[in-house]
Amino acid sequence: MAVKEGLLVNAGHGLDYDNIKQFCRISGVNEFNIGFSIIAKSIFIGLEMAVKNMKELISES
Repeated sequence: MAVKEGLLVNAGHGLDYDNIKQFCRISGVNEFNIGFSIIAKSIFIGLEMAVKNMKELISES
């Protein structure tokens, strides 16, 4: 409905490695704010690997 009204739709706050695939399936979303999740995961596996893992999840959707 928001897209039909000409609004840009952005999503964030709570997106993570477990739920990003479901959100990527929502059409019309302009941007996903996933930075916090990536930075939090990078503490354990490094930033390069955290970004790579997220990109893989997004491309699978």
